[in-house]
This record gives sequence, C-alpha cells and structure tokens, in this order.
Amino acid sequence: MTTHHDLRQATATPRARNGAARPSTHAVPRPNEGVWPGLATPPVAPAKARIAEGLFRRAVRTLPVRVVFPGGERIGAGGPDSPVMRIERPASFFARMGVDSKIGFGESYMVGDWTTTDLPGLLTPFAAKLSTLIPPVLQRMARRYVEARQPREEVNSLEGSRENIHRHYDLSNDLFALFLDETMSYSAAWFAQGSDDLADAQRRKIDGILDMAGVRDGMHVLEIGTGWGGLATRAAQRGARVTTLTISAEQKALAEQRLEREGVADRVQVLLRDYREAQGSYDAVVSVEMVEAVGEAYWPTYFGALDRLLAPGGKVGLQAITMPHDRLAVSKNDYTWIHKYVFPGGLIPSVTSIEHNLAQDTSLHIAERRSLGYDYARTLGHWRETFLSRWSEVADMGFDETFRRMWEFYLGYCEAGFRVGYLDVFQLSLQRRPSF
Repeated sequence: MTTHHDLRQATATPRARNGAARPSTHAVPRPNEGVWPGLATPPVAPAKARIAEGLFRRAVRTLPVRVVFPGGERIGAGGPDSPVMRIERPASFFARMGVDSKIGFGESYMVGDWTTTDLPGLLTPFAAKLSTLIPPVLQRMARRYVEARQPREEVNSLEGSRENIHRHYDLSNDLFALFLDETMSYSAAWFAQGSDDLADAQRRKIDGILDMAGVRDGMHVLEIGTGWGGLATRAAQRGARVTTLTISAEQKALAEQRLEREGVADRVQVLLRDYREAQGSYDAVVSVEMVEAVGEAYWPTYFGALDRLLAPGGKVGLQAITMPHDRLAVSKNDYTWIHKYVFPGGLIPSVTSIEHNLAQDTSLHIAERRSLGYDYARTLGHWRETFLSRWSEVADMGFDETFRRMWEFYLGYCEAGFRVGYLDVFQLSLQRRPSF
C-alpha cells in the first residue's frame, strides 16, 4: 500500500509534468509503478467482477446520472443535463469493484478506469443513495467475507496516532498552503448570508467555536489540535493565553512561524504532545475536527480528557464531523478508500455516540449546537477548485497525475457527502451537567 508518507519520499525529485490542471481527462496514464506499487494492475477476479457489474447496473438504473461504456451503451436515469460517468476500462473497473467496492471505486478513478467532467455532481446522487444502492443482505455478506479490515498498525495508540497524522498532515505544508485560504484553516467554514468569501467564512467559524467555549480576555485556553495556528491566533487576539497541542512536527513549525508573524507568539505555547499526555486546568478547551482521528476505542479517553482538563465553570468548544448513528453502527469497522489513501485510523462519530460518551465518561453535556454541513460542502468546493486551478504548482513539488486524481476524488467525495446530508458537521458547546 502506498501511503502519503511513501509518496512524499518517492516524489521528492520532480519528474515530467502534464501542465495545467484539468477537471478530468479521458486519456489518463497508468500510474507509476514505483510510486504506486500494485495500483496499475487490476485484480483478477472474474466471478466477483460479474457480480459487481450486475449490482452496479442495478444501482445505476434509477440514479439521475448517465453512464457511458466504450461501445456507446448508456445506462442510468439521467437526462441530457445530468452528470456523465464514462467507463473507460470496464473489465478493470468491475474487477476492482468486485474485490472491494469501498476501495475499488476510488482506485478506479485514480487510474482512469472511469472519468467524468463533474465529479461532485456525479458523486452526489450516489451519496444520496449510499445506504440502499446495495441490498442490505449483500452489504452484510461483503463486510463479513470480502471487504478489508483496518490494519492493526493504524489503531490510534500513542504511536499509531503519530504515524497516522504524519501520513496526512506532514505531507507538505506548501501543498496545503496552495489550496487553503489565508487563515490556513483545514475544517468547515461558516459562510455569512450572501457571502462566498472563504477566508471571511473561516474567521467567522473560528469566532463561532471560540464563542461556544466562552473564550475572552484573561483566560487560559487549551486547544487540542493546532492545525497551522489560525484558531490559536484568534484566541490570543481576544486576550487569551493559549496552550495548543499537536502531534505533527511540520504543523508545529509552521504554526509557530505564523504566530510570530501575527505578533501573538508571546501568548501562545505550541506543544508537540498528544491529548492523552496533557496536564493542567484550563478556563476553556477547544478542539476543531480532531475527534475524527481518535477512533472508537479511545473516545472515552478523549472525552474524559476534555472533562479532566476543564476548570470548574469552563466550557468546551467542540467542532466534529458526524454521520447518522444508524450508519455509524453498521460501518464503524469498515476499511475504506478514505482510510487507505487519506485518513488512516479515522472514524466519524454520530451526535448520539458523542452524547453517549459524554454521559458515560464525563460530567459534560451538549448545551448548544450549530450545524455547518452545507457550509462544509461549499468549503470543499472552494478547496477542490483552487487545488485544480493551481495543479501546475502542486506538480512542481513532485506530485504526479495519480496524486492529482486521488486528491480530486477525496475532495469531491466529501463534498458530495455533505451536499446530501450523509455527513454533517456540528459546533458544540459542552458544559458541565447541572447538579440537583
């Protein structure tokens, strides 16, 4: 398996470029076997491929899309304005889908087995029917007998978490800087009515979560998950003293540079430390889209840490991506394309699972909530468009076309999930339960 860390090493020396980015292409080269070992060669599984083809044709039959095969055959219920999916290499596509659809669908896009000129538009109808595209009995059989399970080395122990985070967030600070806004926020923005300015929306989001935690002048604030320092900067500008934790060495280095440039470095301490190692008592605790990297086995420890580190009378500002609880219950042990290529060890909680863990392991409860799900779809659209428009600069860092398609699929796949409500994201104010 090629990880982001492997890719970063393998692409340290730039090679031939394909020029400016395009939304899609029908002439995608096979991936470099030295950078993406095994990806170019589809599995040989004729029986599974036939089953996958039958299920795919059945699923697409009622979707508002058009699927076009090399010989001109068209399937799907979409009209002339519907998004088009072109199956360029049917045998390879159905073989990958048959062996493991949760990984094969994305890998097929990475290698060009299928293409489209409107990736989010195409994926949105699939996301809307994700839980019913395959009959439930077949989903259960696939989970039990066919699909991959999470590798033991990706479990979020202290050591495992550092490696999992390293594989994504230490990929390249310069890469993230190319497609994020000036605040370097890598989480859902919150757009004001009538505005499409991403940087303003990110500042509004940061203020929103700081308000949820009641952050004000004179407080000592703990942030779990530094990112690149945007939230810590804003908290310090409010007059707070901030201790912020990260387990990404590259993020720590850039965050400290940015804090210095903003003139607040004297008010912010950036520690290379896991939340499980944190000590002290803080007037407020904030954590933005970090719980998704914790893993179910460690949720009690994570929420317990929020409770343990919060001073009496304090509040927690928690921003969390969520999924419906029934989907979490059936899919929490799945190993998907996102795990393999983007977020190893990740698990998106449900609001119900957060409430359960708070009730079982803490004195906290959800006192206030705000949904930013549709805002996240817009945020991801901004990131994807900027990434593609600046692809030539990304390529100059040494990343290849397969990486471009991987990143495009990741951003488009997530955007579709938030568009249809399969995914949501909440800002939550956690406060101690009243005693009676």
